[in-house]
Amino acid sequence: MFDQNMDWLELYKIIFEQFYYWLVVTDKDGIIVLMNKSYCEFNHVTQEEAIGKHVTEVIENTRMHIVAKTGIPEIGQVQEINGSHMLADRVPIHNKDGELIGVVGSVVFKDIADLDSYVKKVALMEKELEYFKKELKKARGFENTFDNIIGESQVLKETKDLALKVAKSKSSVLILGESGTGKELYANAIHNASYRRDFEMVRLNCASIPHDLLESELFGYEYGAFTGAKREGKLGKIEIADKSTLFLDEIGDLPLTMQAKLLRFLQEKEIEKIGSTTIKKVDVRVIAATNKNLEEMIRHKTFREDLYYRLNIFKIEIPPLRERKSDIPILAKFLLRSKANEMDRYVTEFNDDAMRLLIDYDWPGNVRELENTIERAINLVGKEAAITKHHLPYHIREHKLDPYGYSKSESLKEMVAQLEIKEIKNALELSLGNKIHAAKILKISRTSLYEKMNRYQLEV
Repeated sequence: MFDQNMDWLELYKIIFEQFYYWLVVTDKDGIIVLMNKSYCEFNHVTQEEAIGKHVTEVIENTRMHIVAKTGIPEIGQVQEINGSHMLADRVPIHNKDGELIGVVGSVVFKDIADLDSYVKKVALMEKELEYFKKELKKARGFENTFDNIIGESQVLKETKDLALKVAKSKSSVLILGESGTGKELYANAIHNASYRRDFEMVRLNCASIPHDLLESELFGYEYGAFTGAKREGKLGKIEIADKSTLFLDEIGDLPLTMQAKLLRFLQEKEIEKIGSTTIKKVDVRVIAATNKNLEEMIRHKTFREDLYYRLNIFKIEIPPLRERKSDIPILAKFLLRSKANEMDRYVTEFNDDAMRLLIDYDWPGNVRELENTIERAINLVGKEAAITKHHLPYHIREHKLDPYGYSKSESLKEMVAQLEIKEIKNALELSLGNKIHAAKILKISRTSLYEKMNRYQLEV
């Protein structure tokens, strides 16, 4: 702890002497007025001998006196002294009236080899920082990509392809989908496929923040903006997301007053904190998501039409699970492996009855409900390695609806065949009967397509 009674001049002298760099100060005529002891020792003089001499008499190859005349600083200059190559800075000193009164010189690296070592250390630190940034992203789920969106149905492929194209743009994105379809997963994938991926995506759930706090959450505030405001003020989510992506989940729950302020930001790309008189430009891409019918809300005057069109530059509608039944076996097996590893349980498969029930069920809660159902089933499995229908909830076991017209007596193999037939017919229709294009749509080889068409006796 500093002695409060210490003379400030004495403190400056101590700092000057103990500073790691070699330091020297001259007046405007190049006469040395200060030189720390370590620099004197290197130049084989005492401080008493150095002070009062012209700098060229003490330091080899110096340019301090030249900087005193030009007033132009010289930073990071290589200088040879006593056979050693060093990195030196020379900076002019001005008084409060702007008059040049001297020059301060410092040797930053006492040998160029030190600089090389320093550069290597910095490079190593940057690599380590990059590694830990990636690990942190993985831990927080920020490494989600389109590969994490599981499924091979045509409707899912088309949705993913559109989202991937959208990712390259700077424009706003509106993601629509029922609860549990994976809207945040798509937002993550879009962000991580964009040029903004080096910065963390910032999230705000509009439904989870009280309406009277939303403005400060989005735009931030200055000290004294309102009673209870933090002394240091607060950055808003928009400012934090500068150069990155702001994901506004549950945008349909944003109150009308905040909709107007959000619209202004989207139009002007600038923000004004609460209690501030200054405006700041920011570079933020907005991805908004909701499970509500915004067009219906517009008709009822609960959502601004102009904000809707500002957000709806690109619209991505995520299909519910009941509209891509062929993805259920693939998705269920993926979730089973993931959850079993996470829970350290040896559960490896579903038997045919259990899988048939999963395919038959409508999944109003979509992927989230399927994931929760599988986690529940894993907890109920005993010594056996397979999930059976007895491990599934009663409402799934007794589900009677059959939107695809499957017979309860059909085997899993028969159900999968019907799904394949449906997808092949869709692809052939989209490609106007062109089998090469149909195979590309299905992302299978042309040979595989011909084999399946022969097996199912399909003709164009």
